Formats: sequence, structure tokens, C-alpha cells
Amino acid sequence: MLEIKNMTVSYQGCPIVKNFTMSLKEREIVSLVGESGAGKSTVIRAVMGLLAEGGRITAGDILFEGKSLLKNTPDQWRRLRGTHISMIFQDSGAMLHPIRKIGSVFVEYIRTHEKISKKEAWEKGMEMLERMRLPDGGNIMHAYPFQLSGGMRQRVGIAMAMTFHPKLLLADEPTSALDVTTQAQIVRQMMELKDEYDTSIMIVTHNLGVAAYMSDQIVVMKDGEILDSGTREDILGENRNAYTRKLLEAVPSLGGERYV
Repeated sequence: MLEIKNMTVSYQGCPIVKNFTMSLKEREIVSLVGESGAGKSTVIRAVMGLLAEGGRITAGDILFEGKSLLKNTPDQWRRLRGTHISMIFQDSGAMLHPIRKIGSVFVEYIRTHEKISKKEAWEKGMEMLERMRLPDGGNIMHAYPFQLSGGMRQRVGIAMAMTFHPKLLLADEPTSALDVTTQAQIVRQMMELKDEYDTSIMIVTHNLGVAAYMSDQIVVMKDGEILDSGTREDILGENRNAYTRKLLEAVPSLGGERYV
């Protein structure tokens, strides 16, 4: 469904991601792991066509359902984003308008992609919030972002991203700003939505425990390059790349037992 072929991303002529290659099948989850500055977020922003100013793909290609995303016009990107490909961020609350209520933003988002009435959009938004197990969707829709906890804001972001049952969900550190209990809840809900909507997920995370729990594939990055990749069982097995072993050794243990 998604295939990245020998992609190089450069800023002002300096390559940040080099010769990145991977593929993602339907209903599959792949995690990009590695230290800060490894180029993980750059990869998924390239897939979404949202590289920061000065960034561009200088080599390779990105194919989504067999078609090159690099050939998309602005109008094609507008129709693709939020419907077929969606994205959630580290703090979805930061993406919400600070002085507009959740319902106002949600309704506008839905009506941008679908020709329905405000009432129908409101009901659709409430339904998605309930699917993310947010209590009393009406109160959430009438709330401002600052009135919600970090976990609730993240659930709102995921609810918005999943509204149109995207084929591909890109997630940039969606749990790193949350406490451990909320992280586990968010991860489980993402996996449930993946199964319900047949969505593939590409997730960026520093947390190898999260990657090990939810991923079919794991890609280990360092300094803009892939150092290791394989199935979850491959990555967690013996005789891996030295850097991968260091990442595994860095996972905290409890009572002598390591939970990856």
C-alpha cells in the first residue's frame, strides 16, 4: 500500500534522511525508532507532504497505492490529506485552535472534506469522540483545548484523524507527552481502530516498548539512515545490529525483567 524507494530528504542541500527504503502493507503497523535527530519525523512528514520550509525530497520516490505522491498537485494533496492519509502529532492539543471550542474545529474539519450540514457534522464528531472512549461527547465538543487533559486532547486528535477511516495513519510520537497509563490506553485504542477500519499505521516513537507491543515491523534509524529493520520478532531476537542492542539494553527493567 505504501512504498518508499531510496528516498533522500535534504534541507538547503544537506541530506537529512538518506536512501530510506521501506514498504507497508494493508492493516500493518510499522514503527520508526531511534534517538532524537535520527530523521524519523522527517520521514513521515515527507509521506504527508508536510516538510518544513526549505526541505525537499532530492532522490527516490514515495508510492501510495501504486501512485507517486511526489507528483501530487496542491488540490490532490488537499483531497488526500485527512481522508485517505491522516496524521496525529505528539501533542494534538497544540494543533487545535486555542480560543475555539473543540466542536467548532471538528465540525469545520468534517465539512471541509464532506458536504453535510453542521448538525450532521456535529453528530459525526460526537460519535468519533465516543469511539475514543471520551465521556460525554457533548461536553467535549463545547470545551476549549485548555480545559482538557493531555490524554483527552490526544484522543480528540486521534478521533479527528480517524473520522474518514483513512487507509494510512501517520503518528508522530503520539504517546510521549503522556503518563504511562494513558500511553497504554491510547496505544490500545489506536490498535482497535486499526482493526475496525483496516487502517495501516506508521508510528514514530522513542519508546521501544511501545514499538515492540504494537508493531509488525520495526525500523531502527540513526543519523538519517536505516541501521536495522525487520519484524518485531527479528528486532527483539539475538544477533541484531549493535545500535539496536543498545536501544534494547536501554529499556528500563523491573525486578530484573525487561518488558520488550
